[in-house]
Amino acid sequence: MTSAARTRSSAELIGAEEPVLAHNYHPLPVVVARAEGAWVEDVEGRRYLDMLAGYSALNFGHRHPALIEAAHRQLDRLTLTSRAFHNDRLAGFAERLAALTGLDMVLPMNTGAEAVESGVKVARKWAYDVKGVPADRATIVVAADNFHGRTTTIVSFSTDEVARAGFGPFTPGFRVVPYNDLAALEAAVDETTAAVLIEPIQGEAGVIVPDDGYLAGVRELTRREGCLFVADEIQSGLGRTGRTLAVEHESVVPDVVLLGKALGGGIVPVSAVVARREVLEVLHPGEHGSTFGGNPLAAAVGTAVVELLETGEFQRRAAELGGILHEGLESLVGKGVAGFRCRGLWAGVDVDPQLGTGREISERLMREGVLVKDTHGSTIRLAPPLTITAEELQGALRTLEKVLVQQV
Repeated sequence: MTSAARTRSSAELIGAEEPVLAHNYHPLPVVVARAEGAWVEDVEGRRYLDMLAGYSALNFGHRHPALIEAAHRQLDRLTLTSRAFHNDRLAGFAERLAALTGLDMVLPMNTGAEAVESGVKVARKWAYDVKGVPADRATIVVAADNFHGRTTTIVSFSTDEVARAGFGPFTPGFRVVPYNDLAALEAAVDETTAAVLIEPIQGEAGVIVPDDGYLAGVRELTRREGCLFVADEIQSGLGRTGRTLAVEHESVVPDVVLLGKALGGGIVPVSAVVARREVLEVLHPGEHGSTFGGNPLAAAVGTAVVELLETGEFQRRAAELGGILHEGLESLVGKGVAGFRCRGLWAGVDVDPQLGTGREISERLMREGVLVKDTHGSTIRLAPPLTITAEELQGALRTLEKVLVQQV
């Protein structure tokens, strides 16, 4: 960073972005310069409690000591080989991640969208090689209001017109059914179905938690109909909901789990397709790959993330603190909160529309030192780091109450 950049104010830095950055984001007007744990600090030194945690990429908080140490240690040894060669960190990472999820094999990638794209390719290849679907006829059933990423294939099966408009023609081969509707799902599955791809909890849609039995029903249906159950746990996984994976709330083991975000510890992008052996074994050399996927720096950080989760501490914290979050939000219903959905340390909060849009509520909270993000309409998301303390969480809830009461 240059000396000039270090002395620029938040307003100046925001203004400097305008002519040189693509306008594909509309961030809150806060310029973060430093962070640790659940707190961030802007260039003027103002502190904010981070209640978004990088959309769950920062499940372990900013700069978790064990993760920073793993990254530093690996930076001093080796960062990249490409997959043209083996590296000494990848096997251990894959072994431990497979064991953590109860599955067999790992396909390492980088971003969440890459994991989803890879999962789509694997499901199609499995359909042709194993299920016997005729060439180029495989279909994948997805849920309405999904969010799996923003690549051209993924937005092809989005129902969000903002994500789709202007990006066609769209990739065929997907059938969209309502979320949380087993009858509609069953009607959409046929002999061409390679997989059912869903989020166990829909994050971008507003933290939509399905009815009890829905995930178990998806598992039973896919097993009976001979297609794969692919669970996108990129936001919901790795401790966020009080379990290692959100599907564990119904004791479900999918055929394929997609992971990302928190797998990189907020340090490097790390994602993975984790699956049963007979599913991932359909891939052969040259059919899929990534120069950076499985790089030793990513594997070292990813292994450190798995080590944190192996203790169960963060899953327990999310479950226990999730009780505080649920209780606090429940007390605000009728006092500016119209409704909410909560699972572990993850909540979608529907604010009374008369009090403002989700964006406006987020800006008011920002001015009070709490950072959240809106989704649609008057809904905001709360997803603090799993390292947050009970006192910090209760303080954030008091701030939300203050912001809502001020508008009544």
